[in-house]
Amino acid sequence: MAVAAAQKNREMFAIKKSYSIENGYPARRRSLVDDARFETLVVKQTKQSVLEEARQRANDFGLTEEEVVLARTISENPDDQSLQSAAMVLRLKEGMTTLPRILKTIENFKGQVAHVETRPSKRDNQFDVLVKVNMSRHNLASLIRNLRQGSSLGGLTLLQDKTNAVTVKDPWFPRHASDLDNCNHLMTKYEPDLDMSHPGFADKEYRARRKLIAEIAFAYKYGDPIPSIPYTETENETWRRVFNTLVDLVPKHACKEYQRVFKKLTEEKIFQPHCVPQLQEVSDFLKRNTGFTLRPAAGLLTARDFLSSLAFRIFQSTQYIRHINSPYHTPEPDAIHELLGHMPLLADPSFAQFSQEIGLASLGASDEEIEKLSTIYWFTVEFGLCKEGNETKAYGAGLLSAYGELLHALSDKCEHRPFEPSTTAVQPYQDQEYQPIYYVANSFEDAKEKFRRWVSTMSRPFEVRFNPHTQNVEVLDSVERLEGAVSQLNIELTHLTNAINKMKTSFA
Repeated sequence: MAVAAAQKNREMFAIKKSYSIENGYPARRRSLVDDARFETLVVKQTKQSVLEEARQRANDFGLTEEEVVLARTISENPDDQSLQSAAMVLRLKEGMTTLPRILKTIENFKGQVAHVETRPSKRDNQFDVLVKVNMSRHNLASLIRNLRQGSSLGGLTLLQDKTNAVTVKDPWFPRHASDLDNCNHLMTKYEPDLDMSHPGFADKEYRARRKLIAEIAFAYKYGDPIPSIPYTETENETWRRVFNTLVDLVPKHACKEYQRVFKKLTEEKIFQPHCVPQLQEVSDFLKRNTGFTLRPAAGLLTARDFLSSLAFRIFQSTQYIRHINSPYHTPEPDAIHELLGHMPLLADPSFAQFSQEIGLASLGASDEEIEKLSTIYWFTVEFGLCKEGNETKAYGAGLLSAYGELLHALSDKCEHRPFEPSTTAVQPYQDQEYQPIYYVANSFEDAKEKFRRWVSTMSRPFEVRFNPHTQNVEVLDSVERLEGAVSQLNIELTHLTNAINKMKTSFA
């Protein structure tokens, strides 16, 4: 399975590389929103190729297209036991006397008969029977095989059932932190291989180094310790240059939440000027402060995969370092961007909560809503500004890890607009040069409240909550689940009420 998954990844990379090159898809300053659009296009192309393949195989093996797609789906989802709706047309050679035996066979394969309809066949003494069933894909495939081996059928055709019933109620999305092992799809594999303007394009040693670190990330599975990377002198020197520059800028331009955690990271010697921190050490620091943890990523993830990880308070971080020839700018996320840009604020409780809420909102969202969430993420977590008294400070990771754009964003050369999710989510932007527009939040709390109100207008027909005890995302779509959530909330309110009463007593 691991080999098959790796091969599938390589095939997807090949598709995306080809599309990127042939259509001029920009590889510099990549953005989540463009990746969301690109991902949607690739999915459509892939679905079309699957249908074409199904038609060809159907002709080759005498199967219907639906049966070929069914077999392919089973091979890609071997553990899926969810009930599916299906319809079959059976031709009974021996008349209606064989129908009870067929219905019993369906029952033996754990199928639920939802509808039966019969009519005389055009052939003498034969009947056509339409049977709609609810059963798992695996059992359906086994049932079809069993019925075809019998002698009582003159034919069996599997149909698509577009009218009905027990398909998966919700679209697939990760329900447990371990499911993120399936959320590591990249929009492109190695940027230096694709973009001639990338600082590492002509550096074969750098490209080989990037590939090695990416393969380490691909091999990572939930529960594994994060692999340590023995960074080279060149990589540590690149880190040192950026770190020392940032130390001078933080007191003047970074928000107070960032400054507080940055100081703590340096005091605990996690951030030091002479060496790149290891992800495991930073992950442990985050977990102690906000419950966030890290997992290694091989490169720039698709928007949906990246955002979904935030729902579990997991941040997928690259481990490779930008090229030494361009220490103050990287055409795509690298470890310096992740560590210096994102980590300090992920250790702030209010900002960590805001990040998780963006992730939770993305689970089961439509492609259009993923695009809007990606845009909000771009203008907040990556390039956000906030008010502190009469001053404007930076909290976006893209600003705090690239001092050129940081100074531009805080100058009078750009436009500042108040953060309102409904307008921010549809604001077009370019990612080749500095932004002409930045959004300013009054505070993290104000941004969270506005974001919550906006999320409530999304089309997703269900609500989700994260259970930190089980690392599960729960869909609140039944009375029982709602009662469980309310019970947990009541327990927490009881503790808060007791704490308030004890504080009142102590002050009396």
